[in-house]
Amino acid sequence: MPLTVRAARLDDAPAICALLNEIDVLEVGRPETDLHTVEADLGHPDADLPQNSWLAFDEAGTLVAYGLLWDESYAERIDVDHYVLPGHQGAGLRLLELMEARAAVKAAANGFRRAVVHLHLNTAPTTDTALLDARGWHVVRRYHVLTRDLAPTAAHATGNAAAPDPAPAPAPVPVPPPGVRLRDCTAEPDRRRAHALLQRAMSEHFDFQPHSYETWLADPANASLDWSLVWIAHVDGLGDAGALLARDDREAMGWISTLGVLPEARGRGLGGLLLRHAFAAFAGRGRETVGLGVDTGNESGAPALYERHGMVVYFAVNTWEITLPAAADAAVADR
Repeated sequence: MPLTVRAARLDDAPAICALLNEIDVLEVGRPETDLHTVEADLGHPDADLPQNSWLAFDEAGTLVAYGLLWDESYAERIDVDHYVLPGHQGAGLRLLELMEARAAVKAAANGFRRAVVHLHLNTAPTTDTALLDARGWHVVRRYHVLTRDLAPTAAHATGNAAAPDPAPAPAPVPVPPPGVRLRDCTAEPDRRRAHALLQRAMSEHFDFQPHSYETWLADPANASLDWSLVWIAHVDGLGDAGALLARDDREAMGWISTLGVLPEARGRGLGGLLLRHAFAAFAGRGRETVGLGVDTGNESGAPALYERHGMVVYFAVNTWEITLPAAADAAVADR
């Protein structure tokens, strides 16, 4: 079947968003991708769309696969996104080949002899994982997307006796224990402080990529960040000890992007306090659901913390990895 492959452009965002939502429905049961998220990815200062993006169209001109490469480490670690509709695995394979070749070139340009490429896929993806297995990819990590209801369902709100589960309790604003205070980050010094806290708290986590405050803020995805949904936890005698960054720009749910507590402050309940504070803030905004992603191999106790606070698995994502020899140019790398 004839296949057309070209780089993505900014004006392709609506078509890419539609493709991703079609895949969302197949993988998780409902559309989860917002147009502004796709636009932010395509408009990222480091996106380099002519070199690092690929769209595959079938003979009818329908977009059936999409790939995007990220080089955030400027080292051997390269990240790729890969999406393909069922029945078009040939297109998916072609994009895999092109992304692997480009990753090898990027790693060489970064001064490294190999590329360690990561790809995140739903555990029941539209991508045929046999293609990945055959090319030497393997799963190295699993993440869970967790959600929690913040408001009673319609059935409970109307007193429907047939509803099988009790309505979730409203999310009250938590009262910090003595010696602990929370503050939002609407002031610029606190924004920088929150960023520094989260960078340090997350530095030991798998797949962590350090970013300066300026680089992080330059990401279009952060241009409209609501800093009233970013909080710092201060502990008397320890100082600022943890932070939580949340977002309210997803149509599907409120989202907790990052929650981190410094190692020396763990075990004091700060993570739970910040989490409950976020629940209350989203409930106050009328949100019915809040979500976040967590590494199931996280050793800081985060998965258990979220479970204790009523969060349940919505879907799971695997991190796939392949290690490739670096290549000086695409002609060498494209195998």
